Amino acid sequence: MTTAPAPLRVHPEVAAALAARAPVVALESTLISHGLPRPDNLGIARRIEQVVRTEGAVPATIAILGGQACVGLDDGQLEQLATCDDVVKVSVRDLGSLVACGGNGATTVASTSHLAHLVGILVFATGGLGGVHRDARASWDESADLTTLGSTPITVVCAGVKSILDVPATLERMETLNIGLLGFGTDRFPGFYLGDSGQGLDFRVDTPEEVAAVMRARRDLRIGSALIVANPLPPEEALDVVTHDAVLADGLAAAEAAGVRGKDVTPFLLDWFHRQTRGASLTANITIVLRNAALAAQVAVAAAPAPLQT
Repeated sequence: MTTAPAPLRVHPEVAAALAARAPVVALESTLISHGLPRPDNLGIARRIEQVVRTEGAVPATIAILGGQACVGLDDGQLEQLATCDDVVKVSVRDLGSLVACGGNGATTVASTSHLAHLVGILVFATGGLGGVHRDARASWDESADLTTLGSTPITVVCAGVKSILDVPATLERMETLNIGLLGFGTDRFPGFYLGDSGQGLDFRVDTPEEVAAVMRARRDLRIGSALIVANPLPPEEALDVVTHDAVLADGLAAAEAAGVRGKDVTPFLLDWFHRQTRGASLTANITIVLRNAALAAQVAVAAAPAPLQT
């Protein structure tokens, strides 16, 4: 009789770091399997992990492989994730089903946050959050990222929400869900490809130590929702606003004409941006994730508890 693998596996390096109260940064895997083109995705995944290490933390890329939720991957598993065609995008609601059927899955912001918090990781780096879609009044299309972050006490370093979404509506939902917001070096909420989404922020921080102080205060006050650290692209790295808005309008029209709905809208539009901007959006995307990985590691170092006394 074959014994099923344990549903959750923490990589030994990650487990050792957590046991020693050393800084660890969770990383999502949807970016690797669905967000970046092959064969570049594997090299970029390795670069992201190396950036975290360079800043003094341990990377923990999270994915479902062979029916096992893996927190931290070795290089062979990273390669499997980047090259296999049977890797599905998996949110929290899908985790149990995929594990039970022995499948392979790339974790979203929601499922990465859930699994990272489950094992005690404090900080998570990603590109951009999901949110409320532009036609949500008719479609009810809202990312599970928001509701998960509303009940998961983890710090997420990101470049705001994807600019293809309804940003004001997303910020309203974040307020309703008690999701904390900090602008890193800015009092404007970034919009992924754009350094400024047009929306303001109430709180600004300028150092990883200031983020860590907010994390400690939230922990002491038993606040059970996520803290978002919005890290904008520098102006010289962001897309031109006029170009961005024109490409987005055309992409939304193309998605509507093609009948693209639900969770397929975001990858459709990201691919549309890549093609229509001749790769400029992809360059911005890579810059975003590398910058956020570095800042997340710095925050994890600043927020790491004192080592246990032996």
